[in-house]
Amino acid sequence: MSFRKENLEHCTAVYVETDKLNATISPELKKMFTDSMEEGKSSNLVLDISACKYCDSSGLSAILVGHRATKNSNGLLVVNGASDMVEKLIHLSKLDSILSLTPTFPEALDLVMMHEIEKGFE
Repeated sequence: MSFRKENLEHCTAVYVETDKLNATISPELKKMFTDSMEEGKSSNLVLDISACKYCDSSGLSAILVGHRATKNSNGLLVVNGASDMVEKLIHLSKLDSILSLTPTFPEALDLVMMHEIEKGFE
């Protein structure tokens, strides 16, 4: 499997364990996102792509599926650990305006906690 999933207290963490997020594996990632949301353990996802050095449009499409799924559940998707190449692709495609990006996993967890605190005030 190209991914590993871990249920944490306020989110589900998905770790990409391959160096390419492309058309070969993006359907598997989309399914993992939708399955995670259907399980209902958390409405938040953290996607760790620190092992990924390459991403194409199908990989970005999979990330957007996760973003939509969390947004529809009043949750948050945080992407962490993007390589320079992947980060450039995200910026070029203007997805940085809708995606929450962090350099490290702990910072991603902090964003999730802030989101949960803000939801508590609504």
